[in-house]
Amino acid sequence: MNELPDFYRELQDAVTSAVRWTEYLAGAGVSSVLYTRSALAGEKAHLLREQAVAIEGCTLCRLSEKRTQVVFGVGNPEADILFVGEGPGKDEDEQGIPFVGAAGQVLTAVITEAGLSRDEVYIANVVKCRPPGNRTPQMDEIETCTQFLVKQIETIAPKVIVAAGKPSAAFLLGDPELGITRAQGKVYHTTGWRWGNAKVVPIFHPSYYLHKKDEDPAKGAEIYAAMVDGIKLAAEVASSGK
Repeated sequence: MNELPDFYRELQDAVTSAVRWTEYLAGAGVSSVLYTRSALAGEKAHLLREQAVAIEGCTLCRLSEKRTQVVFGVGNPEADILFVGEGPGKDEDEQGIPFVGAAGQVLTAVITEAGLSRDEVYIANVVKCRPPGNRTPQMDEIETCTQFLVKQIETIAPKVIVAAGKPSAAFLLGDPELGITRAQGKVYHTTGWRWGNAKVVPIFHPSYYLHKKDEDPAKGAEIYAAMVDGIKLAAEVASSGK
């Protein structure tokens, strides 16, 4: 696959800088600026579309061999909160949209219960192609594919990244040994990292809830409540900036 030209990276940097400058001016009571938020959202949406098109035919790792299509991401390009899951499942592979299967229905439910909507946030995955049999993505697959997630994060410039599940949290926090049970529901500050000033809030993956709810209803209810609380925490952090 051809490497993206230098102006592409420069445009991403310009959009991120413009967003921060617009927010600063708005905080100072300045309502009329050259770049309106709607214009910035349009630029971000354009960048994301370009990124999606650029990887439609990606064959950089073995996950491309059996996929139906690349599952890039969906949602508000100017979202304060970005959800990052593990990888597409069967339904996602067929529809090209992340979190539309059973786990996606759970994610939509907990997002709603936390006082948000899917239209307000952006949703993506660590890897963009379905791992065979919905297995956990392997380390070399993650290392190859996350360059595309990095570009999404740089473009959207979210205030908070909700990491759904261990693979997502481990990558975003740079800790392969991270335990999701211990990490979930906490705020991790990443200032100075490639995520800019975004905080990371790990939560359980919705599929973990689906796995547990029938064999242990009490444990399932506990996992569900923890997901809702984690998203509420992310929303509070995004609104307060703390």
